[in-house]
Amino acid sequence: MKLPFPIGYYAAAFLAAGFTTWCALPLWRRFSKRVGLVDDPGHRKIHSTPMPLAGGLAVLTGLALPLIAAVVLISSGAIAGDAFDRLSYGLGKRAVQLLAIVGGAIGMLALGLADDRFELKPLLKFAGQCAIALIVAASGVRVTLFVDSVVFSYAVTMLWILTVTNAVNFMDNMNGLCSGIGTIGALHFGILAAARGQYLVALLAFLAAGSLAGFLPHNYPKASSFLGDSGSHLVGYLLAVLAILPHFYSAKAGTSHVAVISPLLILAVPLIDLASVVVLRTSRRIPFWVGDTNHLSHRLVRTGFAKPTAVALLWLAGVVAGSLCYLL
Repeated sequence: MKLPFPIGYYAAAFLAAGFTTWCALPLWRRFSKRVGLVDDPGHRKIHSTPMPLAGGLAVLTGLALPLIAAVVLISSGAIAGDAFDRLSYGLGKRAVQLLAIVGGAIGMLALGLADDRFELKPLLKFAGQCAIALIVAASGVRVTLFVDSVVFSYAVTMLWILTVTNAVNFMDNMNGLCSGIGTIGALHFGILAAARGQYLVALLAFLAAGSLAGFLPHNYPKASSFLGDSGSHLVGYLLAVLAILPHFYSAKAGTSHVAVISPLLILAVPLIDLASVVVLRTSRRIPFWVGDTNHLSHRLVRTGFAKPTAVALLWLAGVVAGSLCYLL
């Protein structure tokens, strides 16, 4: 069956990624139990038995396998016509960037896995994040903000990747919260890219959204597996990169310069959560990387909401805040 381009391809990317993650999770869960990659019960934990940290591995599988299949299909000529012309052009133009993005995703996952297994020192983990962000920036995936300076572009890009990655990592404290916010954010980026005819960027976004959505049934409202630091690092990294790839401002399309704040709206929930806990911890003279129960989700629970309801409310906030970018 020939899929309509591009809508059919976007739907296929989302569904293929979701189905792959959903199928892969039980396999990675067994693997995690076998090698001891589990989150043990303890202080500030919501579970009473060891929980497999298989989510990140499953999400990367859901992202990578459909992407590899798509590249094979395009290279073999199985996809023809207008779809072949547009996708092959995009792959050719962004090949180096795509390799850096995939390599960065693997690197973030590996860094998170090391932290899950060995509890890395904060400085070592931060150094690893910086190295990955630098590689991505060097590939050409960079923020410019209308400033004609390579040094500025590198600095802002690295700061953005580090900020979003850690914001999502900090926010991963309740079932479904991180993966749900990630799914919503990736969908927003996909819709914006699709509306501007940026086919390859949109496909990547829908792949990311699908891979995260495929994990949700295993994690919300009750969890059989957690994302772990490996998964939250991966989700944050993907959202950071997806925020850089689209061209939000286009004089030709008549969009306003204000459109460049779209990523701030789409990622408002994790960014506000990060800012609030950092300010609170700093005011109490506590290192900002030391966890506590003062995140937005915890505050909602303390007002009387059940945890699944608190998570759903933050999802709704992500949908609403991200939707404001369509007005720009």
